[in-house]
Amino acid sequence: MAYTLETGKTRKFKIDVFGCQMNERDSETIAGMLTEMGFEEVSGTEPADIIVFVTCCVRENAEERIYGHIGALTAECAEHGSFIVACGCMMQQPHVVEKIRNSYHNVKIVFGTHNIHTFPELLHRYLTTRKKVFSVWEKENRIIEDLPVKRAEKHKAWVNIIFGCNNFCSYCIVPHVRGRERSRSMDDILAEIKALAEDGCKEVTLLGQNVNSYGNDLGEKDLFARLLYAIEDIDGIKRVRFMTSHPKDLSDSLIDAMKNCSKVCNHLHLPLQSGSTRILEKMNRKYTKEHYLSLVEKIRKAVPDIALTTDIIVGFPGETEEDFGDTLDVVRKVRFDAAFMFIYSPRKGTPAAKLEQDIPSDIISRRFKELVDLQTAISTELAKKTEGQILEVLVDGPSKQNPGVLSGRTRTNRLVNFRAEWIEKGDFAEVEIIRAGAFWLEGRGVRKIG
Repeated sequence: MAYTLETGKTRKFKIDVFGCQMNERDSETIAGMLTEMGFEEVSGTEPADIIVFVTCCVRENAEERIYGHIGALTAECAEHGSFIVACGCMMQQPHVVEKIRNSYHNVKIVFGTHNIHTFPELLHRYLTTRKKVFSVWEKENRIIEDLPVKRAEKHKAWVNIIFGCNNFCSYCIVPHVRGRERSRSMDDILAEIKALAEDGCKEVTLLGQNVNSYGNDLGEKDLFARLLYAIEDIDGIKRVRFMTSHPKDLSDSLIDAMKNCSKVCNHLHLPLQSGSTRILEKMNRKYTKEHYLSLVEKIRKAVPDIALTTDIIVGFPGETEEDFGDTLDVVRKVRFDAAFMFIYSPRKGTPAAKLEQDIPSDIISRRFKELVDLQTAISTELAKKTEGQILEVLVDGPSKQNPGVLSGRTRTNRLVNFRAEWIEKGDFAEVEIIRAGAFWLEGRGVRKIG
């Protein structure tokens, strides 16, 4: 770039990601674009010329955290001449864009989820004019392939297969900010995964707001199951994960593919949200308590050693003690390996936001604690069963909490910390589990297996 030629210096950038794995994948595209434009990525406390926030709006506390982070950078931006780029789901909301425009003057570029491919043009416009550039497209666009990418890891990768969501759960803002469902072609997905495998990637995670809907907009039936079978034949890929699966769309053909494809990990994230059929109807989830339980039974019959994780909302408007009791009943019957549990957060623009919150906050807090305590006990009990077992672990590198030990994931997506000087990031290892807690396993490296 001209700046580098004139000064002998390279402009630097860093990216702060909030929210889901699709945002993580978007950040890799943004990093790829900036790298191709001649910028250098930095992390931590090192100053950067450009600070990118990939934002999330699923819950109110996520939005407040982002506002706080942006505001906290006012002094740093002034000291180093830095500026902020705000993009992602939050920016699809007009009231957020206006707040950013009026109150956060260190934010110079804003774009949304539908026009990430225009970022280099927006950045060039700002750098040449020094005038703020706000460009948020209201409608989803066709899928743009072959965008630059700077992968966060070499041994594993996120792979988008479908964008957007058609479900319109009454509490959820995602369809309003990510748009309608658009599936990538199977040929494009397989070409990307083959290229990843040739570059040394061993594990791919297929991403979508609802991967079970993959191909519906293309007029194809059971295309997601067919995709899994096709990936099974790609040399070099050892593991396949996917998220997220909507219970109403999880087909028998997909369950068969999970059973028959040896590379598909025996872990499924299957959001419950509530165990009450009455509340599920108010949430517009389109399944019942009984359907969910029968689906779990069918999955476990096909894949007996599968690990199930879920999402649960506590305190949805109108939730009674009986409704909450149904949620506890499902948790006891299914015995999830782990659960992401949240107190209901109203999102502006969703049907549920118009409902009166008739549950006192102390009751919601009590229910939330009861649920967390129950699930933690179940998670701990299930984790303890792995003590003494030897499990396959894909090594992600040094632990973030303790760089002196290695960290990785089992096929059931359990986090394992262990010591082994003879193994490296990206290797597979057999690890003997010594101790287990609700959300972690501690082990001893036995041998490298790939």
